[in-house]
Amino acid sequence: MKKIIIIIFTAFGFSTLTNAQSLDDYFKLAAENNPGLQAKYKSFEAAMQKVTQVSSLPDPNLSFGYFVSPVETRVGPQRARFSLTQMFPWFGTLKAQEDAATLMAEATYQEFLDARNKLYYQVSASYYPLYELHKLISIEEENQRILSSYKEIATIQFQNDKGSMVDVLRVDIMLKDATSNLSILEQKQKPLVTRFNKLLNRSDDDNIVVQDSLFTFSLPANYRKDSLLASNPILDELELKIEASKASEQAAIKQGLPKLGVGLDYVIVGQRTDVSLPDNGQDVFMPMVSVSLPIFRGKYKAAQKEAQLMQESYSLQREEAANRLISSYDMIWFEIQKQIELIQLYEEQIQESRQSLNLLFSAYSTSGKDFEEVLRMQQQILKYQKMKATALSEYHIALAELDYITAKSK
Repeated sequence: MKKIIIIIFTAFGFSTLTNAQSLDDYFKLAAENNPGLQAKYKSFEAAMQKVTQVSSLPDPNLSFGYFVSPVETRVGPQRARFSLTQMFPWFGTLKAQEDAATLMAEATYQEFLDARNKLYYQVSASYYPLYELHKLISIEEENQRILSSYKEIATIQFQNDKGSMVDVLRVDIMLKDATSNLSILEQKQKPLVTRFNKLLNRSDDDNIVVQDSLFTFSLPANYRKDSLLASNPILDELELKIEASKASEQAAIKQGLPKLGVGLDYVIVGQRTDVSLPDNGQDVFMPMVSVSLPIFRGKYKAAQKEAQLMQESYSLQREEAANRLISSYDMIWFEIQKQIELIQLYEEQIQESRQSLNLLFSAYSTSGKDFEEVLRMQQQILKYQKMKATALSEYHIALAELDYITAKSK
């Protein structure tokens, strides 16, 4: 990357920085500070907490009962009862639930990666218009200087009876247009700077360092097309959701099987006072085993059907996303090639127009005629310079979008 120049537009958010920041530095700042991206990561962390929740055993149940009217037994009256039970899901149920939650958490992480890549694209799409605007301002300022020099020459030619006053007035009109255009461009800086800074979660008027020049790159045919579907967070997210739905289906099947329970009852027994017995007043311990009877099958079948339908839904979403990526790739690739051709065209037009301008200006300096053609050619150069700056910006924005859909940052 070419050396970044120092751009001084303090009033509009540009200022001198000793250590110039590259676009990659702004990517890092955005990844660290953007609240939307931080929210996506918090969602991933929250999804990870779900894994522990669904893979843990249910809480044991402790109950206490007091006999208002003691139950008389051979060894004494029963005073109170403590009961402790623990239920266990069918074998493999917790593992299936854990797998489903883990896969959904991984899918959430892929969603975070896609959000990060999209943020990088948004930063690029906000950065390059700043380059374009700076270039347009520079071009318009140069146009003002050239027109001012033309006005001086036209005035001298008029004073020497080699030109007309109309030539001076024509330059005046163009100078007013240039001044108005420059004012509009300078007003445009503030919203562009604000948009860029807000992506980085910074103050509206924080300083931004912009490159002084951009270049096109020689890209091979089908650039990064092989990674379009092979490693894309959007597709990986949906694939993981499909696997999570399969695990949820297995979990639903397991939940429809009996649950096993073990427990222990402890009964406090009072002593009999009317007779002497070996086990008089002996407390009672009673181990228990229980089994749930999942005879109401509707909810279990519905859970299985829900998981199956979600698998189909995610599969269709993945197919649609793949189609969208492929069509987007072709459109973006066309846009890149289009801008490359336009940039080459504008550069050639600028060079040829400058040659024509030099010839026209030489003729005017001698004869004082055809000043209108000199001005027209100068405005044509100005037009091509502006169009080239816009095309360079559009080229790099399209290239950033291509990097996004092919997950270059993954």
